[in-house]
Amino acid sequence: MSINLSELRRLAARAQNRPTMTGIPRVAMVQGEIPEHRLAAVYSPMINLILTGSKTMTVGERTFRYDQATYFVMSVDLPAVGAVHPSDEGAPYLAVSLTLESAIVANLLADLPKPTGGGLYSSGFSVAPVTEELLDAWVRMLRLMDRPNDVPALAPAYEREILYRVLQGPLGWMLRDIAAPGAALSRIGVTIRWIRENFTTPLRVEALASMAALSISAFHRHFKAVTALSPLQYQKRIRLLHARSLLIAGEGNTTSVAFGVGYESATQFSREYARFFGLPPSKDSRRIVQALQSEPA
Repeated sequence: MSINLSELRRLAARAQNRPTMTGIPRVAMVQGEIPEHRLAAVYSPMINLILTGSKTMTVGERTFRYDQATYFVMSVDLPAVGAVHPSDEGAPYLAVSLTLESAIVANLLADLPKPTGGGLYSSGFSVAPVTEELLDAWVRMLRLMDRPNDVPALAPAYEREILYRVLQGPLGWMLRDIAAPGAALSRIGVTIRWIRENFTTPLRVEALASMAALSISAFHRHFKAVTALSPLQYQKRIRLLHARSLLIAGEGNTTSVAFGVGYESATQFSREYARFFGLPPSKDSRRIVQALQSEPA
């Protein structure tokens, strides 16, 4: 495993301290210290492989730590707060990721025997140790960065193999449920997508439960099992993260942004913002803008 891991580290060493595109569809990499505001975000479904250092992710009240030579799968859009850490030897954090497309997963599943899936109470994110076979597929994928003419022909095959290796592992059911319309994660995922697209709209739990074909009480339980958040908490996190991006971009003051993301009270918005991010909206956005201005071009 050390040979493949060493080569992956060498290939990904060209990454920056923000998601760095590789020229390969859906494949990105990142390295070094990453500002806190970039790690507080809505994370899309992905497979993320930690090559060096570690990462902590907090969703709701759950916190996971991912160390080198482990990977995590996120199967639904989740608002999370993260932090990255160098290795014990001081080497910078380094990771690669593959954004998941349900259609690609479904196409692969059509060629495989149908196994048993996860249950309604399973989380939408988890971690597992990497295998030699999975590392080998990742190495061949990242080698394509130096052979761009080979990307159209070979990247789909390597992506398919990465997905297949994950399907064989302990988190495989999460990929299966992404592509199965009637599966637990897929049913909750429908409501998650609706909240993301309509986060400024008042939440009607009855309507969301109907979308998921669940009773209201069951929907609450299953939604929190998958996301670690209640539907209302999920919506608030989406609103606050979007509000932060608007404030950083200078697209309004605290009051206008509060109403723009769906709050009916600027005071309540400021209170919940400070509780989530640790500072009032104006101070937090000013701190981030100053930090961005001091970054190298």
